Amino acid sequence: MSIDHRALWAASFIAACTLGSAGADEWPGWMGANRDGVYRESGVIDAIPADGLKVRWRQPIAGGYAGPAVAGGRVFVFDYAKESGESVNEPGKRANLTGRERLTAFDEQTGKQLWQHSYDCPYSISYPAGPRCTPTVVGDMVYILGSEGDLKCLNAATGEVVWEHSLKNDFNADVPMWGFSAHPLVDGDLLYTMVGGEGQSLVAFDRHTGEVKWKALDGPAGYAAPSIIEAAGTRQLIAFNPAGVTSLNPVDGSEYWNIPVTPLYEMSIARPMREGNRLYASGIQSASVMMELSEDEPAAKELWRGKPKAALFSANTTPLIVDGVIYGTDCNEGSLLAVDAENGSRLWETFEPTKPDEKRFIKHGSAFITRIGDTDRYFLMTETGDLMVARLTREGFESFGRFHVLEPTEEAFGRNVVWSHPAYANHTLFARNDKEIVAVDIAAPE
Repeated sequence: MSIDHRALWAASFIAACTLGSAGADEWPGWMGANRDGVYRESGVIDAIPADGLKVRWRQPIAGGYAGPAVAGGRVFVFDYAKESGESVNEPGKRANLTGRERLTAFDEQTGKQLWQHSYDCPYSISYPAGPRCTPTVVGDMVYILGSEGDLKCLNAATGEVVWEHSLKNDFNADVPMWGFSAHPLVDGDLLYTMVGGEGQSLVAFDRHTGEVKWKALDGPAGYAAPSIIEAAGTRQLIAFNPAGVTSLNPVDGSEYWNIPVTPLYEMSIARPMREGNRLYASGIQSASVMMELSEDEPAAKELWRGKPKAALFSANTTPLIVDGVIYGTDCNEGSLLAVDAENGSRLWETFEPTKPDEKRFIKHGSAFITRIGDTDRYFLMTETGDLMVARLTREGFESFGRFHVLEPTEEAFGRNVVWSHPAYANHTLFARNDKEIVAVDIAAPE
């Protein structure tokens, strides 16, 4: 490969050092630059205009749940071009397909395709629409993790592969029932991702070369993205696998603390979210725990666990915690809930973002929540393909309109849904289904 690695490393290192503070108008990975679900750009709408929103461009794509990433004037979309096989969405049953996973870079302004990297990738997973993990862009590199465990680093400008691993072949890892879904995390010179297996539930790689730096934890990979927090003056790597929530030293993988929480069917999906000294993890049906982080040492203790008809039980969307209130869609009720972080009591619920008027034999509803700066306004991307603006407070929910962005295309529980986290960058919403990527103007009127 004719790649100047030293130049790439230098540019990427600079970008990694500034990732948390710069690029507030970009969306370089899952849930934004800081992975906190906050869109910090000023000058965006605080309500949907009566005449709707302007679509800037649309481009055809193929299937997938991976959200778009936006950085450096490019929009990155990860999809699956199926060639043969029957795509049946049956929980607990793997569908066998042939096809190609593809990472495509589009021009952010025009939607023109700049390059595409594709590779053969037979699928044997449940819900086989396509990749789950949003691309992660750091400097001149873009990182992807496919449903069958293809972990790759590519040149963001050209699509040329810098390094790659197969988690299935190189680590003998079992492919989770619903595919590898834990968005890789880049921090400094390391990339962390959930792999699965004895002593390697979480693995740290040199992000420049792909060299394995350390492995840690027993158990399956699960589906939740790792994260970095700082508490008690210590940087801690938080991993949520099907056995529980564990804090590790991000440098060497040594363990600080662990709190058991075991979602059904190994479905640890939603990233544990933090506000102040509280950290909340939840999963489907009955798994949730609020933890208190120690101020004196890297440690944590359990504050409360969710009970039926209380707390919030997340499935494929990650809740936010703002001013002592947890906001998220509950997989049991199918509604958007507000929950008191102090004790798990429910403050209010609404079905506006999840459309309960549809006939459904399972209540499960989804909406992807993004806070607009430090305000009480939020963008909600609904499973029906609508963008909503709403005010969320302890007192209640207030809608400020909705705009239909794209059609729900992927079947789930007998209805069609959009299960892909959108991106917000440069006064634009970028959303995808299994047929197209759409760019929508969300700039405030002048």
